[in-house]
Amino acid sequence: MKTPAKTLLAAMFGALLLYPSLPTVGTALAQTTEAAQAKATWYPKRVDVAFVKEQAVLPKRDGVTLIDSRPAARKYDIGHIPTALNIPDLQFDKLAPTMLPADKSQLLIFYCDGPECMLSHNSAFKAEKLGYTNIRVYAEGFPDWIKNGNLHAVSVAHVKKLMDEKAPMTLVDARPKDRKYDKGHIPGAINLPDSQFDKLAAERLPADKAAPLYFYCDGLACKLSNDSAERAIKLGYTNVKVVPDGYPGWEKAYGPGPGAAAAAAPSAPTMVAGKEAGSITVESFERLYREAPGTVHLIDVRTPAEFASGTFKGATNVPIDTLEKNLASLPTDKPIIFFCGAGGRSGEAHDMVKMYRPELKIAFLDAQIKWTQAGVHTFGTK
Repeated sequence: MKTPAKTLLAAMFGALLLYPSLPTVGTALAQTTEAAQAKATWYPKRVDVAFVKEQAVLPKRDGVTLIDSRPAARKYDIGHIPTALNIPDLQFDKLAPTMLPADKSQLLIFYCDGPECMLSHNSAFKAEKLGYTNIRVYAEGFPDWIKNGNLHAVSVAHVKKLMDEKAPMTLVDARPKDRKYDKGHIPGAINLPDSQFDKLAAERLPADKAAPLYFYCDGLACKLSNDSAERAIKLGYTNVKVVPDGYPGWEKAYGPGPGAAAAAAPSAPTMVAGKEAGSITVESFERLYREAPGTVHLIDVRTPAEFASGTFKGATNVPIDTLEKNLASLPTDKPIIFFCGAGGRSGEAHDMVKMYRPELKIAFLDAQIKWTQAGVHTFGTK
């Protein structure tokens, strides 16, 4: 009669004959040992996705630094956890002193490309040698972050690369229009303020729910882009990403975007009305000419000879006797100030234009003015 042990051995031998491709007990043990040895080299203090999710929020939390230990162009730029900065492990010794916080007790969380990736563990040990005392590793890393349905962040460098390649994408500025977008935005971005998302999304976002959408706002202090991205996902969009560094990151890397020049331009001083209807005071003209001459058109209605003898810098000569036939060519983009030497011809020019081109914003100088050949002017009394 066979003993239970002999029966078990016979069954195992039979299984090996029937299924020679099955791993042997020795192989399974070796694999288990390898996994155990690999984990033995991991940094001992580790966290899971739930812990990281509490820290990777916008506005960025003080006292927490999330570090992506992967290469920049091949990994971090095309996908990372929001708020994470990039210190590739191969460049740790060079970059860490300037990129890690000065406070050695702050929480540092390192991650890379999942359980098979040792970069985050290596960097964590290096940080410990530098004296940091509150270090954790998210061993499951970026693949696990995405697997759990969290937002996918990209860098401004990746956005620029997509632009240069003319790749299809809809770049969405989630900031208020007047106070932010109009004063400077990433080139090509549409404006969909988060506060008006529900109202405007249908008309401004693409109909194709698989279209790539990239949301940004005002950097790591701003959560509007994350909020809008989450709303887009709820609407059924399946290819949604955020650009956490936003417009400040773009401006730092590539300079001001559209709208910035207009926002930086000085506002024109007020044109104060003079005694005569349609005129402006000498004082308000002097201030405007001194502080913001580019905000108006100056038209000298004297003769060409008088104009040649001296005039205001930047002025155009349209003699009063040619003005009527030149009415259609008068500029419309900025206010016009007509002037002459005493106020008579400039007043006539004002009245003519007001009659035939009432849509133009115009004024005239009712004053005695003298110029030198070099353009230096003086005002007299009338």
